[in-house]
Amino acid sequence: MCCLILSIAFFGPRLSFIVYWFMAPAKVSAAFDSTLIWPVLGLIFLPWATLGYAFFFPVAGWEWIVVGLAALVDLGTWAGGGSRRRQVRG
Repeated sequence: MCCLILSIAFFGPRLSFIVYWFMAPAKVSAAFDSTLIWPVLGLIFLPWATLGYAFFFPVAGWEWIVVGLAALVDLGTWAGGGSRRRQVRG
């Protein structure tokens, strides 16, 4: 059960972004200035923030708060994995 939840948490934002990219390709390409490298890097390292940025583009006002919170969730995921590795080793 734990592996299922972790798999959904890991692949959920990535799969959602890919589906959104297929549904609104013009909006995603406008958000990332028609380059492929930034959305791909975003999917690898900051999937929630990338999804929020593309969904709310053009980002203004309170939408930056949503993108910032999504980035904090992504960074928390990276930090949580590092602390877990240290607990297992030590």
